[in-house]
Amino acid sequence: MDNHRVKPVEREQILVKLRERIVAFAASHVQGDIAEDLAQEVLILLHEKYHQVDRLEELVPLALRIARFKMMSLRRKSQRHGEYTQVSVTDIQLPDPEADPATLVERKLMLERLTQAVAQLGDRCRELLRLKLEGRNFGEIQKRMGAGSINTVYTWDYRCRQQLLDLMGGDWEAGKK
Repeated sequence: MDNHRVKPVEREQILVKLRERIVAFAASHVQGDIAEDLAQEVLILLHEKYHQVDRLEELVPLALRIARFKMMSLRRKSQRHGEYTQVSVTDIQLPDPEADPATLVERKLMLERLTQAVAQLGDRCRELLRLKLEGRNFGEIQKRMGAGSINTVYTWDYRCRQQLLDLMGGDWEAGKK
């Protein structure tokens, strides 16, 4: 085609063929659905912003340049969103949130041993453990239990933990052997 201006009917025919070329060009770089969308965006941009360009020699390079820019933009957006590094949900192996039966039995036995040992502790040790389990710090425990100093509470805590350990057989996990 020579360098003459085209009629609106000819322009529509050129745009139809141009669309096919844009889709083919984009499809060689991106997925088919995205290539179709990209071609549509390029044609809209040509119609709205570059309606004065009607020579085929100018229209084809302009359309392909716009398509390249749009593809680069899509890649940057995908990279920002982490779409290139995404792993399919079906490919991820998630651990079972439930403990295996052996672990459940071990926990149950440990809880039974701990409950029996705590029941054998004196009142002060049971109260100290209760306050610690409530999240109280040693300063609060000192006030609650009427201790003369915080060091007294530290000593009580150490002795109670030692007594509890002895009642559990000298090993927190003695039942595992």
